[in-house]
Amino acid sequence: MAASRPLPLRLTVTIDRFPIAGSFAISRGAKTEAVVVVAAVDDGTVTGRGECVPYARYGESVESVTAAIEAMRGPIGAGLDRLALQSAMPAGAARNALDCAFWDLEAKSSGRRVWQLAGLTRPEPLTTAFTISLADPAAMAQAAAAAASRPLLKIKLGGEETNGGDPARIAAVRAAAPNATLVVDANEGWREEHLAAKLAACAAAGVVLVEQPLPEGRDDALARIARPIPVCADESVHDRASLAALAGKYDAVNIKLDKAGGLTEALAMTEAATRAGFTIMAGCMVATSLAMAPAVLLAQRARFTDLDGPLLLARDRSPGLSYSGSRVDPPDSALWG
Repeated sequence: MAASRPLPLRLTVTIDRFPIAGSFAISRGAKTEAVVVVAAVDDGTVTGRGECVPYARYGESVESVTAAIEAMRGPIGAGLDRLALQSAMPAGAARNALDCAFWDLEAKSSGRRVWQLAGLTRPEPLTTAFTISLADPAAMAQAAAAAASRPLLKIKLGGEETNGGDPARIAAVRAAAPNATLVVDANEGWREEHLAAKLAACAAAGVVLVEQPLPEGRDDALARIARPIPVCADESVHDRASLAALAGKYDAVNIKLDKAGGLTEALAMTEAATRAGFTIMAGCMVATSLAMAPAVLLAQRARFTDLDGPLLLARDRSPGLSYSGSRVDPPDSALWG
């Protein structure tokens, strides 16, 4: 249950911009800046914060997410809490920011950590994937060589079928990082007629997981082929309600707080997905340590952790998470939770 606290609560919404180191490219395009929305809930003594990333792929914009959070100003002032929030807002980035802000406020108000409030075990350090952006094979090989000492690399595929296409890209990455565990993310960028050949190329390179090869809603072919590698749903899965449609097509699910609508739903979704037999990946958008901090708790039960958002930025928040290579430590209470 939510901790008791004085009323009314006050809500502040801010938009922050963080430059990306270089650029971040996937099959849908590239960007050079992370634009995040932060919700802060203040009880007059302590402030809880949560960060989200509006994502155009899901029909979100900075303006729409900011407006959705602002629309909760009256209900929050009237006593809306984290539990009531789950039915007051749909899953998505706006609810994520508020949900995580409520968790942070509950922790600060009670003097306990979020993992204690949620009934979780003390979080441990994790090994996160490091993303290699989509480019031509030579450029991706160069980036992989620079990151070859990292134990887990996430390779963005789904580009033009030139210079050997994705099979050439993944082969080049494997040659440049022979000892790394490789995960591939196509971001809906493959077509059904290329599916078998591209999965075979990934299998030949020793890839252990392929994320979202086909577009959401056009992924039935995954149920009709023998999958040589486990396939993970990303764009095809959001919250618990979307799990049932994945049966027979996917072996794993990428749970992201911005899709699920916050840590509350993400933890419940992890339980449901595990019971359904799915392997769990804890993922992220490109964002700061404030967005990653609650996801570190989620990732404690994940087989794959992809929380490298701050590593892709030219600068992070301060204080931020502590990264040592690909190791990420649980958040300090000065950051979140």
